[in-house]
Amino acid sequence: MTITVHHLNNSRSQRILWLLEELGADYTVTHYQRDAETNLAPPELKEPHPLGKSPLIVDDGLRVAESGAIIQYICERHGGAGWLPETDTEDHVRHLEWMQFGESSFFVPVMMKIMAGRLGEAAAPIMPRIDEQFADHVRFMEDGLSDSLHFVGDDWTAADVMMSFPAEIAVMQGFAASCPKTVRFVEAVHARPAWKRARDEAGPYFIW
Repeated sequence: MTITVHHLNNSRSQRILWLLEELGADYTVTHYQRDAETNLAPPELKEPHPLGKSPLIVDDGLRVAESGAIIQYICERHGGAGWLPETDTEDHVRHLEWMQFGESSFFVPVMMKIMAGRLGEAAAPIMPRIDEQFADHVRFMEDGLSDSLHFVGDDWTAADVMMSFPAEIAVMQGFAASCPKTVRFVEAVHARPAWKRARDEAGPYFIW
């Protein structure tokens, strides 16, 4: 069966398309565009999911939301076993940690920074703490990358797919000078033919 990806432009959904391209999976894309002024997702996204979130996939009638769950599901059900470490290894544990970090710990300061930015001067008292936390999480990510530019082991895993979006955010937010491995990791991701095909399918993506 063909997987349907409900894809919001400039979103975490890009990495789902990248993984599907890496695995050669059969999929189609339903596109949604952010509001040009607010940058929010359109109300139409609430039709496939009550929270109006993307990414979202539908596979043979089964709806799967949340990036980590989608990536794990695709790897397990659509030929990506090689992108998951063996369960009886330490790499498996480290992999679990990065899969959670990429959508939980990392995005707490990111979302706080976005919301505080909308408050303007009213957010000034808390911005130093938010910026400190953001920088700490970016530094943790930088330190977690191996010399081979992977988060687990020396080859591509689902953790790299998950962490590609946080790494892109870090580069976009001005951390390139202090995080050279993160920059090289993003460049390595963007150089992969599967990522380029996914971008072509999804349309323009951030500044790349």
